[in-house]
Amino acid sequence: MLNDKWFFRDAAGLTYGRSWPDVVRFVREADLFLHISASCWMRDEYFACKRLAFIDSDPMYTQGSIPGYLNGTATDDERDRIEMLRRHDVFFTFAENLGRADCRIPQGVFDWQPTRQPIVLSCFEPHRVPVASRRRTLTTVASWEPTEKGPTFDGVMYTGKSTEFLRYQDLPSRVALPLEVAMSGPAPYAMLRGKGWNIRDAWDVSSDPWIYRDYLANSLGEWSIAKHAYAAGRTGWFSCRSACYLALGVPVIVQDTGFGHVISTGEGVLTFNTPAEAADAIAAVAADPDRHARAAGEIAREYFDADKVLTRLLEKAMSSSPTQRRHLASAAEPAGVHE
Repeated sequence: MLNDKWFFRDAAGLTYGRSWPDVVRFVREADLFLHISASCWMRDEYFACKRLAFIDSDPMYTQGSIPGYLNGTATDDERDRIEMLRRHDVFFTFAENLGRADCRIPQGVFDWQPTRQPIVLSCFEPHRVPVASRRRTLTTVASWEPTEKGPTFDGVMYTGKSTEFLRYQDLPSRVALPLEVAMSGPAPYAMLRGKGWNIRDAWDVSSDPWIYRDYLANSLGEWSIAKHAYAAGRTGWFSCRSACYLALGVPVIVQDTGFGHVISTGEGVLTFNTPAEAADAIAAVAADPDRHARAAGEIAREYFDADKVLTRLLEKAMSSSPTQRRHLASAAEPAGVHE
């Protein structure tokens, strides 16, 4: 347990938990610093750790500044962000389609290694709900559009879920199961309700981890689209929310982002690229929910078990060279920059 082994600094600069000197000493002596999706304001003291690993949970957004960085057109903020990332030793990404012919993620500067969301199964499996007792409804939790602007490169502006959701706005009229979305953000709620969507407030079903877990567990399945950047970019991204559904033995019907070559699909995980394919997948789950529920649990254990995922990640992270940060500081210089 974490107990007193934590530290937090809020936006006002106030600190909580262990003292700052304790943190500085701990980081200096630590073997590995995990920096998840640029969620930490990286101070010089953190870079004193023996190895730093960056985990990209937001592919396309994370790499969106790379072309401008390399050709010298990046803004100061974009350049500073890339320079901060380059001070890490090893780089992981949830883009599991990276390197394949259809993946549109910009390359260069970083050597990304695919990984995926680790799920602590013991926090979910004991809370599974029998299929017969679940609401006969497909659910998901989503935000209409992220606060950050999507990346633009090769003439394409990549966006959040709004673009993709509108492609499926008429889906409720084509399927037998109710579709429910717990939504946040400025969505066209009246229009969606008029199309047959059951809309919930996202805060009501996710205000704490246990409410969130129970909401997922009591669903017959998940139906969800991905951010436009994930889908159009053919990233291979898979949702941590969908992985939680699977750990609860709840099948997921999710938009195809290119992950099918690394995660089993067809039972438990069903994919779609068009409204017709989505309707067919929903019909398949409705026809045999028990079979798909069993498959969902098996997929969670095979692909998302934290013991497996984190063991592989730590092995790769610790085998990286501790001198790579110095190497990156002199490699792949952007145009017009000399260090």
